[in-house]
Amino acid sequence: MQNTNGFISEDYMNVELLRFTTAGSVDDGKSTLIGRLLYDSKAIFEDQLESIKLASERRGEESINFALLTDGLKAEREQGITIDVAYRYFATPKRKFIIADTPGHVQYTRNMVTGASTANLAIILIDARKGVVEQTKRHSYIASLLGIKHLALCINKMDLVDYSQDVFEEIVNDFKVFASKLHIHDINYIPISALYGDNIVEKSEKMQWYAGSTLMYFLETVHVGSDHNLIDGRFPVQNIIRVNNAQTPDYRGYAGRVGSGVFKVGDEVKVLPSGLNTVISGIEGAEGNIDMAFAPMSVVLRLANEIDISRGDMIVPIDNLPKISREIDAMICWMNPKKLITGNKFIIRHTTKEAKCVVTDINYCMDINQIEEISNCAELNMNDIGCVTIKTSHPILFDKYHHNRNTGSIILVDETTNETVAAGMIV
Repeated sequence: MQNTNGFISEDYMNVELLRFTTAGSVDDGKSTLIGRLLYDSKAIFEDQLESIKLASERRGEESINFALLTDGLKAEREQGITIDVAYRYFATPKRKFIIADTPGHVQYTRNMVTGASTANLAIILIDARKGVVEQTKRHSYIASLLGIKHLALCINKMDLVDYSQDVFEEIVNDFKVFASKLHIHDINYIPISALYGDNIVEKSEKMQWYAGSTLMYFLETVHVGSDHNLIDGRFPVQNIIRVNNAQTPDYRGYAGRVGSGVFKVGDEVKVLPSGLNTVISGIEGAEGNIDMAFAPMSVVLRLANEIDISRGDMIVPIDNLPKISREIDAMICWMNPKKLITGNKFIIRHTTKEAKCVVTDINYCMDINQIEEISNCAELNMNDIGCVTIKTSHPILFDKYHHNRNTGSIILVDETTNETVAAGMIV
């Protein structure tokens, strides 16, 4: 995907990439679904297939256990559950995919947040025998909170309910009531059997009452190109490149990844937080000079004027500025066993900037089942989601998360252990 200089290669950019995450309650079949997708799309090497065949036989299973393709940790294989986030890569002639297989247990909700944070689409699995359960609601709400715009609700294990249309429609109707409170407007409902491959890549002959598409067709055709914010130009500076030799005397460039928007040679830009204006004199990509750069390209910008710029500064259009403040409100998922209380101090990391901060207030926490705010929260426990006020030692250059995922996201890091204790969305 990237060459040795860290730039996104041209052939990678020419193929539309879809990042998606699987979620749902434990034992709903997420890992089996991914294994089936990889198998049916011919994305498994022969030695991998032979390995899982042998592993399945050792476990006394009559057929191939496709979940073993993604449950890579020894503890996961022994317990038959997913603990960590497992990433898998595959491609079809139409698209490249990055899959995040996330845990179903409630105690690993923080891992689901990690896997979903960069996804374009979420697949929520439901066991056809159990219907909509608490984890279905929790993971759907997190997908909505993280700004995921596309959702595939896969009612799995249809083989265990005799491929019943009535069971499918009852679950769909139940979920629609809950989904009316979410901010996801593209939801597709697909009845599947991950174990036998029904409606995964090929249409199922056992559910001829279902007139929709297969899961693979939906993944290959869902439109995600417009999900990127190409309006608000945001270029967080990651590194300053200085070269002084005969070929490039007094060279100065600013390396980073375009967070959002489009930057062109000749554009007037402002450098924040200094507020100084200048002009883009050149842009360098993976293969050399280019005329423009857009999200999520990694490039080097050259500016017409010599300006004091450091890592964490941001280059933006002169007429389209982010918000600047030392106090922000953010929805966070608390990921640490130690409780969060007001007055706790952390390091906040936002784009390429880092600063010290303190949580001054816990405004409310969320009841996931009812999608309701609970006021008077004195603390947040691990996997709780709530809205907090954070005061930072230096100004933060940000947009609200629902408007710009890249400049609206933060993480909180424990100062002493360097552990990531929370992921947040600025509101």
